[in-house]
Amino acid sequence: MSNLDRPDASGPDGASSGDDEVDSLLSLSFTGQTVTALRHLLAAQVAAAGLHGDAAEDLVLAVHELVTNAVLHGGGQGRLELLRYADRLVCVVVDHGPGGADLTVHRPDTDTPGGRGLWLAHQLTGALTLTHRPDGMTATVTARLKVASPPTGETASAPPADGTGSAAADGETAAPGEGGLPHR
Repeated sequence: MSNLDRPDASGPDGASSGDDEVDSLLSLSFTGQTVTALRHLLAAQVAAAGLHGDAAEDLVLAVHELVTNAVLHGGGQGRLELLRYADRLVCVVVDHGPGGADLTVHRPDTDTPGGRGLWLAHQLTGALTLTHRPDGMTATVTARLKVASPPTGETASAPPADGTGSAAADGETAAPGEGGLPHR
């Protein structure tokens, strides 16, 4: 299975209902020269999918950080896939750089320039998953969409937006907070 085939997108635990329909909203390769244009396309697609306000801005900024990391540390190029499920948007950024298992997500000291991309992506979305592959890295972030209220007398049930209480799938590392995850 390629890394852009229907990723497990319900959160860091990788659980998926199987009957969850998915729409591909954006699927593009990028380079350093196309980062800005990609960010504008992403923002437009996120808004069209129904994510607005701070949540939309946070997702776009998080993905921008992942794309920038792919350009700077992942071979100078990559691929972005934006998927819409019934109750969430999932953005997958794939690069073909050296990656490395020694990456950790943490906030660098204030006097250290750079090094905040993955930490910031996790802080903005609360749902960063990194998958180390032999040929690179896949970073996935998720944002919950507001689901219409159920009719009176019924209740809606949805998993927590931050994936609390779940573990990463084999080969993946889910960001639990400020520490413990790969950092670029």
